[in-house]
Amino acid sequence: MRGPKIDCALDAVMNVIGGKWKATILCKLYMKGALRFNQLMKELESVSPRILTKQLREMEDDGLIIRTIKAEVPVCVEYSISEKGKALIPALVALAGWSVDYLLQYNVCFDEGMILPSTNPQTR
Repeated sequence: MRGPKIDCALDAVMNVIGGKWKATILCKLYMKGALRFNQLMKELESVSPRILTKQLREMEDDGLIIRTIKAEVPVCVEYSISEKGKALIPALVALAGWSVDYLLQYNVCFDEGMILPSTNPQTR
């Protein structure tokens, strides 16, 4: 079965990372490694559990993240970035660079906790 017709190659990637929290989730998992749901909730302070769950499911379905269930009591679920997700990091770095270079000239204020992903983090 064929997917929907897309007129621009960028539309395809925006369909995958276009959720409000998806790029941030990818960056957090890339920079910090595997995180549990509650750890992600703390990292993304203003996201609701329902929205985070929805974004994580979509990202798992698209192969950007890996959901691992650990046999512990209580059950532990961890999320980590997949190789497919890691392949998006250079594009996200470029977008972050554009954001810093061009949006600052319009007096856009960034959050104190703003992260700029590196294509070569020390922990990866």
